[in-house]
Amino acid sequence: MKRTRHNAPEDSIDAALNGTGTTVSTAQGAVQGSIHDGVLAFFDIPYAAPPVGAGRFSAPEPHLPWQGVRDATHQGPNAPQAERRLGSVDMSAYFGPGWIRGEDYLTVNIWTPRTSGEPLPVMVFVHGGGFVAGSTQSELFDGTTFARDNVVLVTLNYRLGIHGFLDLPSAPANRGMLDVIAALRWVRDNIGAFGGDPGRVTIFGQSAGATIVGAILADPTAEGLFTRAIVQSGSGLGAFTPEQAAWVTGVAAEALGIEPTVGAFAAVSDEDLVAVMPRLSGIDLRTATDGDPLIGLSPFSVVLDQQPAEAVAAGGGSAVDLMVGTTAEEGNLYLAPFGNLSTSTQADLQAAAERSHHDPERLVEIYRKARPGASFGELRSAIMGAALFEAGSWRLADAHAAGSTSATYAYLFAWRSDSLGGELGAAHTMELPFVFDVIGLPRLHGSEALLGSKQPPADLAARTHAAWVAFATTGDPGWSRYDTRRRATLVMDADAWDVQEDPRGSERIAWR
Repeated sequence: MKRTRHNAPEDSIDAALNGTGTTVSTAQGAVQGSIHDGVLAFFDIPYAAPPVGAGRFSAPEPHLPWQGVRDATHQGPNAPQAERRLGSVDMSAYFGPGWIRGEDYLTVNIWTPRTSGEPLPVMVFVHGGGFVAGSTQSELFDGTTFARDNVVLVTLNYRLGIHGFLDLPSAPANRGMLDVIAALRWVRDNIGAFGGDPGRVTIFGQSAGATIVGAILADPTAEGLFTRAIVQSGSGLGAFTPEQAAWVTGVAAEALGIEPTVGAFAAVSDEDLVAVMPRLSGIDLRTATDGDPLIGLSPFSVVLDQQPAEAVAAGGGSAVDLMVGTTAEEGNLYLAPFGNLSTSTQADLQAAAERSHHDPERLVEIYRKARPGASFGELRSAIMGAALFEAGSWRLADAHAAGSTSATYAYLFAWRSDSLGGELGAAHTMELPFVFDVIGLPRLHGSEALLGSKQPPADLAARTHAAWVAFATTGDPGWSRYDTRRRATLVMDADAWDVQEDPRGSERIAWR
């Protein structure tokens, strides 16, 4: 056990502010958090047993109880992962500090305004990072503002990369996603002690985390664990097929010089499993029947026989309110930091279209018509963004709106950062500082930082954050519902906060 206290003085355990204690009893044992500016924070609370040895490739198991009071005042370890960079843009606030070693990393962080009284709505956040990076230690994911607004905010670590998503015979698939479901069960069983309402849980995620949320939305094993879901720049069409996943497994086994079995991978150290990751990048997973939903940007995703949007169309998640959205220039994150937005050629555009779509010529024609003054790089970015996030988000929203009695909402985050000489724009991840209302973080500012050099609009952050809080609290973020006729979508920008009908309608046609 780590940082466990025994026989601590009563006054140090039960420190209180306005009658709110910093010690909470969970099903596994007591934890002691800390109070800052009237918000209680609890870090590094286990929701599942440490995944060690062969258990790294097993389903999550319950954590053993501990004696005494566990210190929950500091961040703990996170999932094994390689360093993640995106060219010249500083994404350290997003990816966090990298791999913090330690076995007991299947943990949650919790922020709450109080631990007793009328139960509060709960939000559970699943971080992104291409299924290979990220953690609860990322500065962006501070839940203080949610707690300030009477929401209990939970963030979680889950297994990444080979540990979490390599598809191995005789091992459960999607172990990272199973971790998230295990965390939701832990929340159901324990969040009441932190002042939260287990019957009013919203799960939300961004990027890879959003794709996981979309998959969990339709997963029958997660039914009843949450009442609302938010998919931020994810994809309802982002799952790998078993055939594609098997190809990644074969490449990983060959790179390690082992057989593609659980036993062989279990004998490899975490360090070696992380070290081999660069050799898996850029694998072309296109098959005779399926495109690569991540167009080569990550060798891992959830592995399913049916895409999440298809499962939702068949009735999955019909009892859950859903909010889906993207940024306006998702693809810029994958071009601008490498100097490729302004230097892209016709050949680069064609290559992106070929990797993204079964009919690349028609795709380019539709996008040129929709964006007559766009450069090759801008068209390339738009196609990449749609292939990675937008088309799958549209499909998920349509499926839910068509087949669910619950509410569906859509948004488009359009505020443009002036980072990288203005080229970063409304890129992938841009909405996150506004959702968490942390636009003042120093690491987010600068000519090569996410928010750029100009001061982001505080009102936009307040309105965006408030919409997420309202959705979690009431099920209504404050604008018109989405349906398959109007496809009402809220466009979020400093100078515009208005609902438009199907703002990307002409481009949507290309992905039907």
